Amino acid sequence: MTDLTVTVGDGVAVLTLDRPDRRNAYTARMGELLSAAYRDCDEDDGVRAIVLTGAGDAFCVGADFGAQEDPFASTTAAFTASPVDPAAFELRTPVIAAVNGHAIGIGLTLALQSDIRIMAADAKYAVAQARRGVIGDCMSHWTLPHLVGGAVAADLLLTGRTFDGAEAAAMGVASRCVPAARVLDEAMVIARDIATNVAPMSAALSKRLLWDTMARGYGPRQVATLETAAHHRVMGGADAREGVAAFLERRTPRWSSSVSKEWEPLREI
Repeated sequence: MTDLTVTVGDGVAVLTLDRPDRRNAYTARMGELLSAAYRDCDEDDGVRAIVLTGAGDAFCVGADFGAQEDPFASTTAAFTASPVDPAAFELRTPVIAAVNGHAIGIGLTLALQSDIRIMAADAKYAVAQARRGVIGDCMSHWTLPHLVGGAVAADLLLTGRTFDGAEAAAMGVASRCVPAARVLDEAMVIARDIATNVAPMSAALSKRLLWDTMARGYGPRQVATLETAAHHRVMGGADAREGVAAFLERRTPRWSSSVSKEWEPLREI
C-alpha cells in the first residue's frame, strides 16, 4: 500500500491517490506523501504541469473511517485542518485535478485547491464534514467563496449536501464535466498542452498573480502594477523571443527559462 504513486513523463507529473481498495480514503500518510510530491514537482523544471487523480473508480471518498483510529475522535495541539502543505494553489506549477469519481469531504476540498478541475459527470460530491460533526477543511472556507461565490459556498458548506458533476459544473466547482472514463484523458490533454505550449515562467507568474490577487484582495490598479512588473521580467527575454519565433515558424516552442533557478516572488509596489 503506497497511498500515493508518482509518474513523470513529457513534462507532466501524475500524482495518484492510491488506495483503490478503500476508494482512496484519506490517511495522514497520504497527506505527507502528497505534500512532499507537490514540493518536489514544484522544484523540478522537468515538471511543467501536475495532474492529481485517484486510482480505481473513485477520487477520494474522504477521511478513512475504517482506520484503527477514528480521525474525528480527538484533537491535539499538533492538529491542522490543512494537512497538505503546500496547497496546490501555493505552487508555481499548474495543477489539474482529474476527479475521476466520488470526491467527498477532504477528497473534494483537496480538489478545490487545484487550478483546473475536470470532474466525472456521474460521481457524487460533497463537503460533508458538517454532517460528521466537524467542518470543511483544506481552506475550503476560502477556496469555495473565491471560486463560486459566497451564496454557493454557504449552500455547500452549511448543508454538506451531495451533488453530481453536472451541478458541479453549473455552480463553477468543476471547470469541466465529462464522463468518468474520459476524466483523466481530458486532464492529460490540458496538462500536456501546458507543458508543451506555455512558457514555464509565464505559467508560474500568471498562476501566482491569479491566486495572490484572490488571497490578498488586490484592486485593479494594484493588479495592473504587478502585471507590469511581471512583463518587465519576461519581455525581451529568451522565452518571449522564442514564443514569437515558434508561432511565426509554425513549430513547437523550445522554452529555456528555469523557474526553480530564476524565480522571484511578485511584490506589490
